[in-house]
Amino acid sequence: MNQEIIDRLQQLEEKFGAMGQDMKSYLDGLLYAEFLTYWDYIHLDTLLSLQNPRTPIPDERIFILYHQITELYFRLCLDAIGQLAAHEGPLPMNFFIRQLDRLNRYFKNLIDSFDIMVDGMDRDEFLKFRMSLLPASGFQSVQYRMIEIASTDLRQLVHVSKRELVTDVEEVRVLSSVLYWKSGATELATGKKTLTLRQFERKYAEELIRFAQQYQQSNLRKLFQGLSPADQQDASLRDMLRTYDYNVNVRWALSHYRSAVRYLDAKPKEIEATGGTNWQKYLPPRFQRVVFFPELWTAEEQETWGKSFDVNPV
Repeated sequence: MNQEIIDRLQQLEEKFGAMGQDMKSYLDGLLYAEFLTYWDYIHLDTLLSLQNPRTPIPDERIFILYHQITELYFRLCLDAIGQLAAHEGPLPMNFFIRQLDRLNRYFKNLIDSFDIMVDGMDRDEFLKFRMSLLPASGFQSVQYRMIEIASTDLRQLVHVSKRELVTDVEEVRVLSSVLYWKSGATELATGKKTLTLRQFERKYAEELIRFAQQYQQSNLRKLFQGLSPADQQDASLRDMLRTYDYNVNVRWALSHYRSAVRYLDAKPKEIEATGGTNWQKYLPPRFQRVVFFPELWTAEEQETWGKSFDVNPV
């Protein structure tokens, strides 16, 4: 054995000795262990077994796979934010920028991939298999709601018509009752919650309240505001925060809206969304005006928020 291997063995012996473990036993385990394979490491067989269409219509598999991919990207986003929130002590600028770069890459991929939904499915097939999905809806993605909550103060997620009536110091439970997306799953005629929203709240309401309490002081906006005045003026950081804000609240939202128009806008009468959401008023970001970092945008930019998909103000 060369000296490098001997050094490694000594380091391992010290490591296991410090934990009161017998290194030789672990080496025996290593001796008899099978080599790791790619398919076992990523659980490929399990992953490919998770698509279970409810109809024999071929394009339903595309629909399922795309949404599963989306949820995996959402998990990446939550991990990126979670690392920042869990950091102890002053937040290093290079770490903040690194995580924001990851977030922007994830959402760029999500936005660019939405053509799979807009143009990549047969419209007639979609309109057939979608009826078997009632009342499920992408509205019920709890991870997306968590991304929003972990990105800004809860007040910024209150419906724009009620935002001036509440303050940041309101209790989380109070603010949660007037979040913008709840109005998107409320019947306009009766004011009652749709079954889609009632199902979602039954499963996730308390979990989201706990999550919001956890991120009250560690969401991205709070972390930005906690930086030194000099760091808050860093041009690269501000540009990355603006890009993230616009990616999530305008580009991603408008991608959904384009998809809804493609499949549901059947003149002269629009087709209802599977979850019963008022998608014409809920999906366009200009109606919600959700802005994670209002201090980074001018009043005019916020006033015209989401009125164009092509114009990039960042």
